[in-house]
Amino acid sequence: MTDSIFSAGSTITRRTVLRGTAAAATLLATPAVLRAQAGGKIRLGAPFHRTGIGASYGRWYERTAVAALKLINEGGGINGMEVEMIVEDDGTDPKRGTEVIEKFATEYKVDAIFGHLFSHVVAAAGPRAGELKVPYLVCSEGHQLAGGGLNRYTFQPGITDVKSQVASMAPWISQNLGKKVAMIFPDYAFGHNHRDYFSEAIKAQGGEVSALIPIPPTESSFTRYFPQIPADTEVLYHVMVGPAVLTFVKELGDHFGSTRPQIFGFIDSLEAVDLATPQLDYLDGTYFWEAAPRYAQADQTEFDKFFRDKVGVDANGASTSDPKDISTYSHMFSVWETLFVIKKAMETANYKGPEQKNDFITALEAMEKFDASNEHPQGDKTFNGKTHQVFGKQFISKVEGAKLNVVHATSIEDSMYPDEVDYTTQAL
Repeated sequence: MTDSIFSAGSTITRRTVLRGTAAAATLLATPAVLRAQAGGKIRLGAPFHRTGIGASYGRWYERTAVAALKLINEGGGINGMEVEMIVEDDGTDPKRGTEVIEKFATEYKVDAIFGHLFSHVVAAAGPRAGELKVPYLVCSEGHQLAGGGLNRYTFQPGITDVKSQVASMAPWISQNLGKKVAMIFPDYAFGHNHRDYFSEAIKAQGGEVSALIPIPPTESSFTRYFPQIPADTEVLYHVMVGPAVLTFVKELGDHFGSTRPQIFGFIDSLEAVDLATPQLDYLDGTYFWEAAPRYAQADQTEFDKFFRDKVGVDANGASTSDPKDISTYSHMFSVWETLFVIKKAMETANYKGPEQKNDFITALEAMEKFDASNEHPQGDKTFNGKTHQVFGKQFISKVEGAKLNVVHATSIEDSMYPDEVDYTTQAL
């Protein structure tokens, strides 16, 4: 694809352009129209974690994106143009993630980039996207964007950030589980967000974090960390990521045996892991945060049913083609919703090509809410155009009989906090 007026399929020739300065000026001023007439496509760069510690997420992010784009293209694409996805593996690595951003912008010349999850990759790639002036829509949960650490070209419109998640759940945790908390978290940006913002949130509820236990994200065994958990801990708060999560929860069970404090985890610690796995029985009665409930609930919406059907996920959160292939259900919806946000913003801007990137960005910033729908199956959301961050509901689920049953849902208002930045004041 090219924005050149000499692109394949165009009826405009070099001789036509040379017929007159005025005519040439008119033609050169409308590359967007020519792009559509020549059968141009919307090109989206997708830097997925195909390898590295985020590989399980990357596989399901890609599967979700394929399903969403199939639906979009079957419906006529965006502004009459087919949407093409170009995938590059970032290895869940900050350096590689930045290189991929550069490749999308300079070699592929994409209209926008979407899909990064792991916050340490976003932290490195986001500034480069801003320098290259390419729209970059992340499907992550870090607070760096809403905290003012990135730029006007970066958005997080499909999933909430850690600060909003923990602020909305801290009251329930303190009232139902306890106030003296020990935290186990990965030692990088995402984990640091949990450390900082949950500590702040639980303190506001009259509680305290009595122990902070950071663990390298590439760690493969965890038993040496567990003795750091104080004996008088009322709540153990854990959030782990990567290929060793099953080892983590198994070793945690071995450490505590039949006696344990209340346990509250983020589902990240068990994403892509079957709760019916042997040695996970001790999790029965513990609690998890979920952004989207893995198991279809009794009050399941028609939108959740639609999403599961299109992506190929059953009522237990597993692949419909393989019940042992467990999805990353609390995160992958963000890819689906982000793609439909891109579609809506481009249609609002009557977007035809990269020369209208500024129009696309201002259209995104003007959005205020997303209603629960097939396009937004996780639920209603409020979007803050100044901070480029979306806010939505959170779910607290209890493990019962090797399944997760929702026991509490927060409101959108529970998760909101004062603005820390106004990206609309930055120049494009």
